[in-house]
Amino acid sequence: MTDAVIFDVDGTLVDTDYLHAVAWWEAFRQHGHDVAMAEIHRAIGMGSDKLLDRLLPPDRDRDDDDPVRAAHLALYGQYWTRLRAFDGAADLLRRCAAQGSRVVLASSAGDTELRALRAALDADDAITAVTSSSDAEQSKPAPDIVNIALERAGVPPERAVFVGDAVWDVEACKKAGVRCVGVLSGGISRQELEEAGAVAVYQSTADILAHFDASPLSA
Repeated sequence: MTDAVIFDVDGTLVDTDYLHAVAWWEAFRQHGHDVAMAEIHRAIGMGSDKLLDRLLPPDRDRDDDDPVRAAHLALYGQYWTRLRAFDGAADLLRRCAAQGSRVVLASSAGDTELRALRAALDADDAITAVTSSSDAEQSKPAPDIVNIALERAGVPPERAVFVGDAVWDVEACKKAGVRCVGVLSGGISRQELEEAGAVAVYQSTADILAHFDASPLSA
């Protein structure tokens, strides 16, 4: 049984991963760091703390980390009024809610950023609960956000399914004991998601919706 469906947001429901990559690339450049765009893209989905540790030298001046984050947020914020939800994303949330599943958004975004994402998604009528980076002690791939989503849904791990686009989503779910369904809309390959442990991989949220009754999301 699937009593709750937990969704990552960036790259899964809303088309933002490459916008994040561009904003991080420019933020790094402004602070003297030359990081390849491809490396940045592969780190999207982590919390900013882990992303910085993955992409920047360990002996860097960490006092500069907060200004880098602030630069990324300012650059990415320029896109907020133009964010676009993926086709089928809102309808998929409503389909889950219609079958009686609790729908939870589990994002590493901050509260202000998450409001912009929810406005782009325009499906608050289907959403039971929401988590953000401020709710978790550690960001993905740590399981904190997934565990909080389970608490807010009020269901045990085995009765929930998570939908995400990143390897970090799959790793967080494995630690939390939750099945993870992958989508390719964030630019990570099917092979990588399957090797990380995704129980199924779909092209997009629209693809899940088209095959809903046979998917792990179906109750």
